[in-house]
Amino acid sequence: MTAYLPAVTGYGELPAEADDVVHLTEYVTAAALADPAALDAARTAVLKDHRVPVSRVPVEAIVGTDAPYAVAAITHPGGGEALAGGRVRIAGGHVHLPSVHTTEGDFREQYRWCLHRIADLLAVAGLDTGALVRTVDYTATATRAEYPRCGRPRRELLPGPVHPGAAGILVDVPVVPGARVSLDAVAATGPLTVLNPGWARYDTLTYQPAVRAGDTVHLSGFGALDPVTQAALHDGDLLAQAAFVYRSIETVLAEAGATGEQVVHLVEYVTPAAVAAYPSTTALRAKHFPNAVITSVVCSALLRPEFLLETVPTAVLR
Repeated sequence: MTAYLPAVTGYGELPAEADDVVHLTEYVTAAALADPAALDAARTAVLKDHRVPVSRVPVEAIVGTDAPYAVAAITHPGGGEALAGGRVRIAGGHVHLPSVHTTEGDFREQYRWCLHRIADLLAVAGLDTGALVRTVDYTATATRAEYPRCGRPRRELLPGPVHPGAAGILVDVPVVPGARVSLDAVAATGPLTVLNPGWARYDTLTYQPAVRAGDTVHLSGFGALDPVTQAALHDGDLLAQAAFVYRSIETVLAEAGATGEQVVHLVEYVTPAAVAAYPSTTALRAKHFPNAVITSVVCSALLRPEFLLETVPTAVLR
């Protein structure tokens, strides 16, 4: 059974057998990015020769600690099947990939390169981009005006028929100098089903509210956005935004006959303006998602300036 483990603030704290790890996400502050070799060495010291896909995500901070980085692991008994020297792993019907980036070209060119690179990695598993269940892209606040330009490469390289869930997060320190976008993705080996409670705005987009693959539901990132009017709601009120977000997630899950109790993992991206108030959301989140592992990090901003919080959930239907 695939498991989503709580993020820890050091590789030595990973509560898992190294050989069971199928994917790692490193949430790294500027301090950790300043010495990426040290981070690589810490990972190697724990995993030894067990190579896994790694997503490296720059963040402003880890909520609740001043640690320079946190690492979240996904595990599966035996570590699944390793491809491409462990850069790709298949486990539990899912294809785990590393994050990708380039330093060549403008924003749209880099975004297109990332999608091509993901396609190349999926080809190793005998799949194409139609197998994607979720993408998360990380761009800088300065590129917010350019962000709609990613629509063309997504339309061309993610033709469907099932578009993945998606999230877009703003991070002002690039994963490497010159990278204007970093892209994270996960795919599935079996049939995919779109979950949409009738929100017409997704009819013209290259992503969906959620995609079900087997017993797992990969949801998009949710902010306090009215799905009909597309107006941002509850400007400046974190608790009200969180309540709206959590209800929206449950509305989508209901399309699969599920509830928040089936959510096993939440990644919450909190803006700097919301950090002080973030503890006020704890009880509400526990009420909606009592069984979820929570990873909370501070991003630089979100695509809608009014958003204080974006939540990316994963649910398992058992």
